[in-house]
Amino acid sequence: MIPTRVTGLAGVVALVALTAGTGIGAPASAQASSGSSGIQKIKHVIVIMQENRSFDTYFGTYPKADGIPMKGGKPSPCIPNAKTGKCDKPFVDHADVNGGGPHGQTNATADVNGGKMDGFVDQATNAQRGCSDPTNPACAATDTPDVMGYHTRSDIPNYWSYADNYVLQDHMFEPNASWSLPEHLFMVSEWSARCTSADPMSCVNELQSPDRLAPRGRQGVAKPTYAWTDLTYLLHKANVGWAYYVAEGTQPDCDDDAAACPERPQRAGTPQIWNPLPWFETVREDGQLRNIQTVSHFFEAARNGTLPAVSWVVPNGHVSEHPPALVSAGQAYVTSLINAVMQGPNWSSTAIFLSWDDWGGFYDHVVPPAVDQNGFG
Repeated sequence: MIPTRVTGLAGVVALVALTAGTGIGAPASAQASSGSSGIQKIKHVIVIMQENRSFDTYFGTYPKADGIPMKGGKPSPCIPNAKTGKCDKPFVDHADVNGGGPHGQTNATADVNGGKMDGFVDQATNAQRGCSDPTNPACAATDTPDVMGYHTRSDIPNYWSYADNYVLQDHMFEPNASWSLPEHLFMVSEWSARCTSADPMSCVNELQSPDRLAPRGRQGVAKPTYAWTDLTYLLHKANVGWAYYVAEGTQPDCDDDAAACPERPQRAGTPQIWNPLPWFETVREDGQLRNIQTVSHFFEAARNGTLPAVSWVVPNGHVSEHPPALVSAGQAYVTSLINAVMQGPNWSSTAIFLSWDDWGGFYDHVVPPAVDQNGFG
């Protein structure tokens, strides 16, 4: 078991913990063989989605990973900074609060810059500032750009421990080159779109601005229509159990990409950008809105050995690691989720995928493959 207390403290960066084997500190009963072998052991798949970190900002110096290029033991990339006329190198950043940079569709294109991977600093220095919501995708949450900063083992020891003991994927990409809402739509449906009616044929691709909840105070604006098929429909059709667990609290991203907006409440039954499933026609038509639950139900299911076959777990603003949330708070929260499974009866038959939804403007050196009009990110 990984300790829940941490001393301090990914773009998608993905840490994949394949937990079908014996767990760290797992109880003896959970270590017993389920009688199956290989992938057939896996009866439960859990996707834990955190927010806004690139691979290099968390694992850029992890041994033998495809991390930050080094020369003489020091980072070799130097990213142009138009404001200083010089360039900025990656640097160790032990800060528990980070700012990141803008991370919408245009920012992704500029950061990648045709494969040069050198737009991060200029995007961060030119980002909007002074936003009442500093985590808006158009904003940077700091006056001192930190997109070239990277954390080390001492900052995120539990995450590095998962990498040590399980699997770390250094070429895992966000499915789309944009911000949180489009990525969360991809997570549950493999698409981000706009629909003009409940007819799926009315839906068209939309990478940056899919339908979302009307901003606070704006009346007469229809709720989003997500009429295309999501993954839960396929699970329901195949009689495969699923649940989408929501950490209640707040979610920070502005619903309308405005520079300023108050935080919105996030609840299991309240559709929001990190909880888009209640808007999907298929979820409502299948009578499965009850499958969208508070994260307390996840802990209960893990403790009782009643986890469904497929689970998603999404955070609230406080524990999301989405700047300016504390890195340490996110790691402690994730650790508590994984510990709950480790200590429960389902541990020996569970695969946990821990990932970060987009890169949050932070530097990464690997060029994402160009697969279609949406990404990768």
